[in-house]
Amino acid sequence: MTLASLATYDISPERGFLCGYDAPAVVLGGALAAAREIALRLPEILPTGQVRAVLESSLPAITPEQIAALDEPAARMAMVHYSFLVQAYVWGAAEAPAALPAILAVPMAALADRLDQQPLLQYSGYVLDNWGLIDLAAPVNLDNIYMIQKFAAGTDEAWFVLIHVAIEAQAGAALKLFAPLIAAADAGDTAAARSLLEQIVAVWAGINAIFDRMPEQCDPYIYFRRVRPYIHGWKDNPALSAGLVYEGVARLGGAPQVYRGQTGSQSSIVPSMDALLGVGHAADPLKAYLDELHIYRPTGHRRFIEDVRAASRLRAFVSRTGHKGLTDAYNGAVQAVADFRSRHLEYAASYINKQGSKSAGNTADIGTGGTPFMKYLKKHRDETAAMLLPA
Repeated sequence: MTLASLATYDISPERGFLCGYDAPAVVLGGALAAAREIALRLPEILPTGQVRAVLESSLPAITPEQIAALDEPAARMAMVHYSFLVQAYVWGAAEAPAALPAILAVPMAALADRLDQQPLLQYSGYVLDNWGLIDLAAPVNLDNIYMIQKFAAGTDEAWFVLIHVAIEAQAGAALKLFAPLIAAADAGDTAAARSLLEQIVAVWAGINAIFDRMPEQCDPYIYFRRVRPYIHGWKDNPALSAGLVYEGVARLGGAPQVYRGQTGSQSSIVPSMDALLGVGHAADPLKAYLDELHIYRPTGHRRFIEDVRAASRLRAFVSRTGHKGLTDAYNGAVQAVADFRSRHLEYAASYINKQGSKSAGNTADIGTGGTPFMKYLKKHRDETAAMLLPA
């Protein structure tokens, strides 16, 4: 099996999994424009404690037919704004509600249907489609990007998201090497495979360097109390153990729904590397969780991971060849991903686990995706490191 072109999967060498269009320039007309304006005012509305009343009285009615008529960029931009509105409604008051009113639930469910995703904030709406360039002619770097839709509008919130945006852009340079590397392994070309792996390792050095910068402008205390509360979901969350009713959405039949919250584990970068390198996870609740997160990714990104997993025979080729230089290059790529997971584990400890529980919905023991994250992240890291081949 050979991979299709990156563009087929909505990926580019310059932007990786980030949106390929200029998100700030996307036009939303009519009632959607009014909803967008309200969404952009969330940093002003949330501190009042009246966000639910404001949204219920101010948001325009949007029909599924209006959503179905949107082109792809408009649907994705509307998804950004509505997913923030939904999260603000659910988590913007002391007690979580039992139901999401139809004024929010109907367009949110329609957008999820239109984009084949889930009806709440996901990594795609939080990061991939939620940024703009300051200078349109310059690259996607930390010194040239800004966050479009925000909850609190603080530096810590923006920096947290923009670090992820910059990492996603950096990853594009590695993703473009996947197809040539798979082809080199299939052809038994040791020299080409080694060179491509070494290039991927160099890209990952850049990714890890960006990740190292998280503490520069995102403080753990502020993150836990001002950023994290809004990005939880309603599956395995103590504050919404019964789930959330989406009022007015006929296909859901009035039954409470449970969905995983936004988490960096919904990014497609590391799963793509796992697929390329042949990194697997034991059949246990952790693997079930990772598999479950797959439906929260954009469709093209899902297909890319699946196709890479099906096409890559890289690990078997490296193991069979026994070439030291090739093995070292392969192990360098595995170690780079393990290092990324180690840093993620360190941040989880300092930004969440050591902060103490603030509320039932924002506990330090449960991740935004609804898991015992410290245990899971350590297992991710250890299972990756265990894939190193004997030199």
